[in-house]
Amino acid sequence: MSNVPKVLEIKKIIEETPSIKTFIFDWPMFGENIPSPGQFLMVWNFKDEKPMSISYINVADGEIGITVKKVGEFTEDLHTLKVGDKLGLRGPYGNGFSTDLEGMKVLAIGGGVGMAPIASFTEEALKSTKVDVICAATTKEELLFHRRLANRGANVYTCTDDGSCGFKGFATHRAMELISKSDYDWVVVCGPEVMMVPLFGFLENNNIDGEYSLERYMKCAIGICGQCCVDNTGWRICAEGPVFNSYQLAQIDEFGSYRRSPSGLKQFYK
Repeated sequence: MSNVPKVLEIKKIIEETPSIKTFIFDWPMFGENIPSPGQFLMVWNFKDEKPMSISYINVADGEIGITVKKVGEFTEDLHTLKVGDKLGLRGPYGNGFSTDLEGMKVLAIGGGVGMAPIASFTEEALKSTKVDVICAATTKEELLFHRRLANRGANVYTCTDDGSCGFKGFATHRAMELISKSDYDWVVVCGPEVMMVPLFGFLENNNIDGEYSLERYMKCAIGICGQCCVDNTGWRICAEGPVFNSYQLAQIDEFGSYRRSPSGLKQFYK
């Protein structure tokens, strides 16, 4: 297999927002090692290992990137690293987004650091079709990749909880407004599950298909341990996901209701 574990030097670090950094690595682009938008890597800081969405794919230059929000001990440790420091990486893993969307009108929606896989998806999809992007965050300073995607040719609509940039309100409300004014053929979504649930219901009611990237606690990333299985299908987020289409998502009972802790206990959304 070409996607064997690697220990790589950090080639570049981009400070995206006060709490988010992107880490770029040289990456051998061949065989199973070539990533697809929506896939993820397992990242090892030599103490612990966590899954991270792939936010940057440059096949021509052989570069890959992950984007990390500082939210806990593991990510705080990553944020202390410098160019030239090393991390363990393995992957890419999982089922990514569909990108052969020629002739379709596409809307991509990302909330917070959920913009990471949306960015790599949008850049690939723009090669064959037009893409509108809703980029949502709590405040202007935390908006992620809106300038990058606008420079690539996407129509970007910013959305902030506090109204400091663009639409004031949640991504859900912005999406409903755009969809009511335009006929979209396909929608891709990544963000907090509490954001995706009302969007899924609204899109289903409007007969708009799409794909959604889910997040669950992962240990092995290769479909063996069963930690990330979802009720009642038994699908493994690391293998059958993390991207699911509308038909599949409707079959996942726990979607929008609960997830499981590292010990397997149900954690209900409030």
